[in-house]
Amino acid sequence: AMLHALYQQSLKYDADFFIEYFAIDLIMTGEGADRRCVGVIAMCLDDGTIHRFRAHAVVLATGGYGRCYYTATSAHTCTGDGGGMVLRAGLPLQDMEFVQFHPTGIYGAGVLITEGARGEGGYLTNSEGERFMERYAPSAKDLASRDVVSRSMALEMREGRGVGADKDHIYLHLDHIDPKVLAERLPGITESGKIFAGVDLTREPLPVTPTVHYNMGGIPTNYHGEVVTLGPDGNPDHVVPGLYAAGEAGCVSVHGANRLGSNSLIDLVVFGRAIGHRLAETMKPGAKHDALPADSADLALTRLDHFRHAKGSLPTARIREDMQKTMQKHAAVFRDTETLAAGRKHLAEVNASMQDIHVSDRSLIWNSDLIETLELDNLMAQASVTMTSADNRKESRGAHAHEDFPERDDANWMKHTVTWFDGWGGGAKGAGRGEMKIDYRPVHEYTLTDDIEYIKPKKRVY
Repeated sequence: AMLHALYQQSLKYDADFFIEYFAIDLIMTGEGADRRCVGVIAMCLDDGTIHRFRAHAVVLATGGYGRCYYTATSAHTCTGDGGGMVLRAGLPLQDMEFVQFHPTGIYGAGVLITEGARGEGGYLTNSEGERFMERYAPSAKDLASRDVVSRSMALEMREGRGVGADKDHIYLHLDHIDPKVLAERLPGITESGKIFAGVDLTREPLPVTPTVHYNMGGIPTNYHGEVVTLGPDGNPDHVVPGLYAAGEAGCVSVHGANRLGSNSLIDLVVFGRAIGHRLAETMKPGAKHDALPADSADLALTRLDHFRHAKGSLPTARIREDMQKTMQKHAAVFRDTETLAAGRKHLAEVNASMQDIHVSDRSLIWNSDLIETLELDNLMAQASVTMTSADNRKESRGAHAHEDFPERDDANWMKHTVTWFDGWGGGAKGAGRGEMKIDYRPVHEYTLTDDIEYIKPKKRVY
């Protein structure tokens, strides 16, 4: 309903939509404190033409990067293209170590089963038929927060109480609920069970496993939606003129280290609207565009040509699977120093293998092989930043559970991680070597008004 209403309003104001265009890179001008965004380079998939969009403002609403993991609830198009473009523009991403796992993704498919299923009386059991959440969260039980339920499931599987031949999933029971109630209050769930798991939910349990669901990290912004970075003078809130981000692509950090259910929708609406208001305040109708630098399209065209003519031995799908399995194994629900160090090493090798990538289709018209390769390049950069940021944070906070540092450490780690990544194409010639730099931004602990008293962080207990 919201999408329909927003789309209708956009038609009312005669907005132009460029359907089936793929954004390749941002157009940036200036140096240091004067660096600004003045447009975007995009490719039309219908005819293969390359377009340079000049703009007084670019708003990135490109979604998260969930597909850098092997199992995710997000669409296959959630490849974090906005984050990839921002990194190549020499800007950092923030809090990438915080990745939320939803406890109930259908095993083998990743399709989301809403928390409403447990809200209506559904419960989880292990291979022994035990309702194990009563041990981990005696009060909330199956209604505990997502990270708590996901970790509890992971522990059950790790200790050999998972179900199935490989003990790698858990059962979600809805078979005790009246089928009429399921149809009325959880429409579509019964059908999803049949299609994606071959299970009749009214008669048997559904196999589920913790699945990547949301990225708390992303492009750092302020409450106007303006992209910020560490300025040359050390200002942690230096605004990058002309560049905005909203939704899962952005990181205002209203979610902190662990988003609560449904809050992402509020985030979308509030900060999407805030960007609209900010643009109305700052943009002047009829204002002239600044002259573009002669090399404004060089990076985009260099990357496009490099991948289009890539003649290595490894298909895109092979490298993507290696990356996804590395992330799933080394940067999942539970993390430790040894696992993360091994993950960084292996992921660096996977990234380097991008130099040996093979793209079979050389055309420009509807070349899905080429587009998937460009998407993989965006994913690889963000996967690398996520793994490095996770290894760097020596504490447990929100969705980041570090077994060697199980407690939250506010004295040393109450701060945002900002990470830069230099390179693309696995370190292709002239592309940078994939080196990373980490710095920090302070957490805004107080609201803009005095209406609400400061709430000190405290440990959640169920």
